Amino acid sequence: MVEIDLDEETDRWQWRCPAGHRSWEPTNFHFWCQQCARTLDEKVEPEFAELRNVRTDETVPRDEVELVRGSDSYESLRGGKA
Repeated sequence: MVEIDLDEETDRWQWRCPAGHRSWEPTNFHFWCQQCARTLDEKVEPEFAELRNVRTDETVPRDEVELVRGSDSYESLRGGKA
């Protein structure tokens, strides 16, 4: 399980969408990228299932990512899974 602190820019920004953008957001069972959604390229999908760590080049599926805000889990803040 990989933990990403959404309040820590350096922690969050090392993770990118498949196109390399930092503007991703968690959704219920996948991720969504704002920059990909704005592109005119029909081949680019704004919804995706894995984040890529630019430091290690590791990819991690959504179900292996735990999102936290400071010391609280994202799940506890939202009352369920993100």
